[in-house]
Amino acid sequence: MNICTSDIEKLDALIEGAKGIVITAHIHPDGDAAGSTNALLSYLRSRGKENVRIVYPEPLADTISFVAAGSDKSLVLDAVTAPEGCRTAVVSADLIFCLDCNSFTRTGVLEDMMRSSSASKVLIDHHLNPDVEAYDLVFSTPQVSSASELLYNILLALPDVAGNVSRLPRSSAEALMTGMTTDTNNFSNSVYPSTFAMASGLLDAGVDRDGILQKLFNEYRENRLRMMGWLLYENMKITDAGVAYMVVTSDIAERFGILEGETEGFVNLPLAIGRVKMSLFLKIDGNGFFRVSVRSKKGYSSNLCATRYFHGGGHENASGGRLFFPQDIAAPEAAAAYIERVTDELFKEEGYV
Repeated sequence: MNICTSDIEKLDALIEGAKGIVITAHIHPDGDAAGSTNALLSYLRSRGKENVRIVYPEPLADTISFVAAGSDKSLVLDAVTAPEGCRTAVVSADLIFCLDCNSFTRTGVLEDMMRSSSASKVLIDHHLNPDVEAYDLVFSTPQVSSASELLYNILLALPDVAGNVSRLPRSSAEALMTGMTTDTNNFSNSVYPSTFAMASGLLDAGVDRDGILQKLFNEYRENRLRMMGWLLYENMKITDAGVAYMVVTSDIAERFGILEGETEGFVNLPLAIGRVKMSLFLKIDGNGFFRVSVRSKKGYSSNLCATRYFHGGGHENASGGRLFFPQDIAAPEAAAAYIERVTDELFKEEGYV
């Protein structure tokens, strides 16, 4: 991966001169957000940076919180449980890193304080259309699996690491492997040659990938599996065009006692069916909208679907967005009809049928 030498030099100087550092990521931080932010935190601490904090818009889900186990808990804050701590950290920062989101608009309640800060701002992200004007230094590469992969290559390029993965803190290496593994769905999508090179380098440095896989995929609560089975049997619908969708309303979530993060990956399941070309997973949020995940097979654009119809976007075959009610649909019950209408429109306009 080619990373501009002058950008690395500028980044190194910013880190060296910083007295207070904040690291943030997008709302509903997922595995890649957690992996990349905690990896950077550990690296900065290894460079002697004591005044560094991760500031999330919301807490990490229990399913991914193990990523932060290698970090001092007092260094990982969120705006829900520690709003004043977050504000203090941002106000005192002279360097802010934004990881795994292309704009401060995706940091939710943190957006205004992030934008108004006089700190130098660095973006490290792999999504399309970065808001480059908001940052002093931008590392934006869509042709990587994850923000964790991009950060991995940036850290290797810094003078103190100098391409030697074993010079990274163990907690950084493990967090990077975790973030990349989750964003590729364990090497099932968005995988590039550089992704395998990263995995090889981390394994060679001693990262316990088997232990990470155990924590990621084999320590769920029973509720998740029971809900998964019910959704696939009772809830999933497939249109004539080959679009599968599942809609989780509040009563369904309550019935199975599902916690934040426990439906991660459900959107991928219908793609195992031969005739399914695209899969949508909608989960209701308490603030008047559905969170929407879109996945598709090669040749069918999740990004177009999310951008046109769900106020979102992302990668060609993995994107997300939101569906609001009553703005987009009259009520949650209208979600299924909306999905069928807009995906039928998309498939006809793009020649997918």
